Amino acid sequence: MKVLVIQPKIGMGDMVIYLPYIHAISKKYQMPVSILVKENSRANQLLAEDKHVKEILILDRTKNNAGAHDGLSGFIKLSKDLKIKKFDKVFIFNSSLRFLLISKMAGIKNISQYPLFRKKDNIVTSAKIFTENELGEIISTQPELIINVDKVNEAKKKFSKEFKHICLGISASGPTKRWDIKNFIKLCININAKTPSKFYLAAGNNDKDLIDQFLNSELSNNCISFKDLKISETLPIIKNCNLYIGNDTGWLHISSALGVKSLALFMDSPVQAYGKYSKNIEVIVPEGETEETTTHNTLGTDRISFERVFKKSIELLG
Repeated sequence: MKVLVIQPKIGMGDMVIYLPYIHAISKKYQMPVSILVKENSRANQLLAEDKHVKEILILDRTKNNAGAHDGLSGFIKLSKDLKIKKFDKVFIFNSSLRFLLISKMAGIKNISQYPLFRKKDNIVTSAKIFTENELGEIISTQPELIINVDKVNEAKKKFSKEFKHICLGISASGPTKRWDIKNFIKLCININAKTPSKFYLAAGNNDKDLIDQFLNSELSNNCISFKDLKISETLPIIKNCNLYIGNDTGWLHISSALGVKSLALFMDSPVQAYGKYSKNIEVIVPEGETEETTTHNTLGTDRISFERVFKKSIELLG
């Protein structure tokens, strides 16, 4: 039997959140599965060592409808691409009629999918209920990123025991989800004064200005930037860190899935969806908000208490 999983959400964080369900499907059928995902999910790098995944197929759809799988021609192309693979079963983590029809045209006989036309809801709850109903078993929401042990051990050799090692998620999908970089710098100065630390700047080329502000600060000798590294190259480094501190970004979900204690600053995204699924995540929300009220359009970036973040960071560092 050949099994396909369709996960069309964008971003690394979503890819990580769906891992427990992909793993559960693979274990149920006792074989690695194929997954259809968008390139921005970084699945090729995140799942390179994952034996539950047979192959990664790229879903080429864009916001301006210029992707190879957009429009009617894209519909037909994707159907043909999947038909060649001769899948027997598909799990569609989406309520779109388009994916249902594509699967039917691809000749897939056994189709499991979210209820059609369902409105947006909790990403974790939806995936958990759907997969548990389909597989007939309870599934933990805790994801696990599987990486090469030798690479982890090799990275560990470069980690001095004289320091705490902290992954900093200074990036975010938008300015309303990002704690001010000056706050991060001040935080790290205070942490370093309390316990000598190395800081790993989890951000890419689009965040060069944020990285430069760190590298031009008094902490420059204590900072290592991820800017020029592939995602796959950062995983063994993050795995060896003592703590993640940062925004609700893909790096948060990667860190938690690598077993790293993670302090997540939520200011404009739903805590109940993205902050409660993992035992490794501790959450701080804006002053005046609760975990229930912090969601999209909370706009609380200026209400994250510096003292709370500092105190909790020291506590989690042990």
